[in-house]
Amino acid sequence: MQTMDWGLAQTIGTKALLAGAGALLLYWTYTAVRLVISARGINPLLKQFFTQVASGQIDGAYLLTTKNYRSHVNRQQFIRFLAGLQLNKYRNLKSGRPRLQEGQIILTVKLKSEAKDELPLDFTFVKVEDAWRVERIQKLAAA
Repeated sequence: MQTMDWGLAQTIGTKALLAGAGALLLYWTYTAVRLVISARGINPLLKQFFTQVASGQIDGAYLLTTKNYRSHVNRQQFIRFLAGLQLNKYRNLKSGRPRLQEGQIILTVKLKSEAKDELPLDFTFVKVEDAWRVERIQKLAAA
């Protein structure tokens, strides 16, 4: 009798484990799809930002930031920040996987130079009137 109970418990446990794994996979898939859909428009904004910086249109790049960003970082500070990054020595841009946090999307971007130097930057994006804007740019320690 005890053997039958153990077999039944094992069967129920296996089914519960599979159901839990299925639910977790479904949740993960839903979250990933939601993130990808909500992040639409960020890559073109990022490209526009770096294109404007590269062509010397700093004011245009500055206007791609939020009012909140501009209230904390004035134009001169923005220019000094960009100058300190020495962006002109980087040729390649690789963006990582977006992360959703409190309605904001954080994207780590790695700039690479021909000498294989890396400059990782965290960009935080928020939606302002159906358009993505840069809320924060943070230089990360190189890996």
